[in-house]
Amino acid sequence: MNGINGQKSVATPVAEAGTQPPAPVTTRTAASPPATSGKARRGPRRLNRKQRWLLQVASTVAILVAWEIYGRSVNPVIFTYPTAIARAFVDMLADGTLAQAALESLVVLGVGSAVGAIAGIGIGLLAGRSDTLAALIEVPVNALYATPSVALIPVIVVWFGFGATAKSIVVGLFVIFPVLINTMRGVREVDPDLLEVARSYCSSEPKLWRDLLIPSALPFIITGLRLAIGRGLVGVIVAEFFTAISGLGNLIVTNANSFETARMFVPIVVIAVYGVLATALLEWVESRLARWHR
Repeated sequence: MNGINGQKSVATPVAEAGTQPPAPVTTRTAASPPATSGKARRGPRRLNRKQRWLLQVASTVAILVAWEIYGRSVNPVIFTYPTAIARAFVDMLADGTLAQAALESLVVLGVGSAVGAIAGIGIGLLAGRSDTLAALIEVPVNALYATPSVALIPVIVVWFGFGATAKSIVVGLFVIFPVLINTMRGVREVDPDLLEVARSYCSSEPKLWRDLLIPSALPFIITGLRLAIGRGLVGVIVAEFFTAISGLGNLIVTNANSFETARMFVPIVVIAVYGVLATALLEWVESRLARWHR
């Protein structure tokens, strides 16, 4: 039929009896992802410096209190407690035995750690940059790292005697491998895109080391040094046990043989405190030298 203006009108089909009208066609849109809160996106809340310090102090005090309570209930020949160790510490400082022993051990630790760390960083940087050198040292490094350094002490004593040189070499063996392995990994983890950009700007090899490779590997190097602190302290005591007994190791052995447990624990606590302080110092150095990493 024609409409009023002569135009054809479009008739709407009527559904037959007993049938349902066609469902309207709807367009589906992709479901939007559920809204996430800002806390979920940011991840877990990080502690600030003051909160970390308070938690560290609280945990230390709790350990000391529990140690004090339990230590007083045990035979002093078998175990001891912090206040007894503090009294023994004052006595050993007064008679000069602790200062002399600590100085001897620190000299060995310092020389051995310095030699091991310098060698580990140098070889690690070169091996991380050169596949040829990495392949050459892979088997010896893995073999020596897997071999207990204690097993090499008799050979070191035969070659270098019982003095400070042998002890420093033992400490160096304990220190070198974690530093070397972490340094090599740090150089190899440098972003290849950054290396390509540096090459595209015709960066020389010294500038590449100074501006890219060493800064990128620095967090790995410091991690290796932090691991080496504990191994170096173990190396000092082991070296003093198996060579000429002296230093803090001598105090441990002498007081253990005479059943003076409190005095025996004094050099052990000194070693633990030194490890904590050295680790904190390395964290401070990392926060200053690798601020971009944090």
